[in-house]
Amino acid sequence: MNNDTEEKKRHSSRLVPFSCYRCKIPDYFSNVPLHWHGEFELSIIHEGLMEYICGDDRFIAAEGDIIVIAPNILHAMYPHGGGVQRYDTVVFSAEMLGLSDNDRSAAECIRPLANGGFTALRITDAHSYYNELRLTVENIVSCALGNTPRLDMLMKSELLRLFWLLEDNGDISAHSPVERGKSEMMRPALEYIADNFSENITIEQLAATVHLSKSYFMNRFRETSGVTAVEYITQYRIRAACSALLECSKTVSEISFECGFRNLSNFNRQFRRLMGCTPNEYRKIGERHDY
Repeated sequence: MNNDTEEKKRHSSRLVPFSCYRCKIPDYFSNVPLHWHGEFELSIIHEGLMEYICGDDRFIAAEGDIIVIAPNILHAMYPHGGGVQRYDTVVFSAEMLGLSDNDRSAAECIRPLANGGFTALRITDAHSYYNELRLTVENIVSCALGNTPRLDMLMKSELLRLFWLLEDNGDISAHSPVERGKSEMMRPALEYIADNFSENITIEQLAATVHLSKSYFMNRFRETSGVTAVEYITQYRIRAACSALLECSKTVSEISFECGFRNLSNFNRQFRRLMGCTPNEYRKIGERHDY
């Protein structure tokens, strides 16, 4: 992450304002810790159970569920129970919905929706429009994976249909902004971790960023993120190490130090605990997969 509080990974560009991910836990990562980004996020669960934290909301998503998360909402995903969790995710800019257009639908529907019309939705097979929504989401994922200019046109139309169905059913409203909730209090602490994860970080420093006592901060952080602050920092560092292992040729020792670990044995132990393999094994697995 960087100082503008957004996730470090860029999910879109001016010409291709979306990204698509075929995710499998625990093969590629053990969980998705609390984070946020400036794009919408759309997922469909194919296998397993996932525990979602979205702002102040918590829910379990099962096979077939569709999850829609608004821009800049704090969210995390943890596997629920054992086994494998598989899901497809499309992260897309509001530009795909016509945010910059000057017609009345952009002015009255898209812009307000992108700025607080909802936080997160879990759509199950009990939804009135579930079959239509599922087909629409599958088409969106297919278009994103196809990744061509012609498919971008179809993807835009399917995204607009998705949000039209949700608004028609009353799931979202561009005219009724939703309060972000108490979880927003922790955002400065998460920013601090993102900016300083390679250095030593104390609970006292984090508590000071949100003007809370140490004990109250620790309780609130766990309520917000689902894990302790110390565990969150460890997970953040390990995910940074995972990216480095796949993206550069530095040694495991160098990556360990740059990601905030001062003891190689501890780094190896924490890496195996969270990823189920050693750093070198993870690097070799990554060479065989298309990330």
